[in-house]
Amino acid sequence: MKKTKYFVVLFILVSIFILLTISSYAKTISQDLSNNFFRLHILANSDSDTDQALKLKVRDNIIEYMNTISYDGLSKNEAIKLTSQNLDTFQKIAENTIQKEGYSYPVSLEIGNFYFPTKEYGNISLPSGYYDALKIEIGQANGKNWWCSLFPPLCFVDISSGVIDKESEQELKDNLTEEEFAIITSSSDTVKFKFKLIEVFSE
Repeated sequence: MKKTKYFVVLFILVSIFILLTISSYAKTISQDLSNNFFRLHILANSDSDTDQALKLKVRDNIIEYMNTISYDGLSKNEAIKLTSQNLDTFQKIAENTIQKEGYSYPVSLEIGNFYFPTKEYGNISLPSGYYDALKIEIGQANGKNWWCSLFPPLCFVDISSGVIDKESEQELKDNLTEEEFAIITSSSDTVKFKFKLIEVFSE
């Protein structure tokens, strides 16, 4: 009887230890990913075809301008600072794009830390969690959203190809650990399992 109780207590303790270890691992990876990305998040007025097309035009013009003011070796903090310094310009670009297309939707821009569900971008998947981002809301902002990463600079990648180019891949490798890079880019069953753990425990 004593042996049975001993093994039950041991099993419980080992289970708790494993759970705490997994939780710590998942939260560490989630926090590191959050700390290493600065995202661009654009929400359309509605899900109508015209509003969704308008969202993409705003996206293209915002990214085009960001591309002109960015420079090699830009860090995440520098990317946020650069975006903050040009927030009024981004506002005007969005407003002018909307007006040019014949609409009068108001535009709201904000830099902050926002919750994102799991998102895929080509062959990149980011687990759900809180990330620093530039959020742009068009009109009622009730439509499907679009996102990319201003840092590392994945916004300038052609998503139609389904993969990031070598330069952007190197940017990711330079800013992430080998484990983190594998988690967001690999499709192996082991990595998928780790990805799911991160999603569960980051909630």
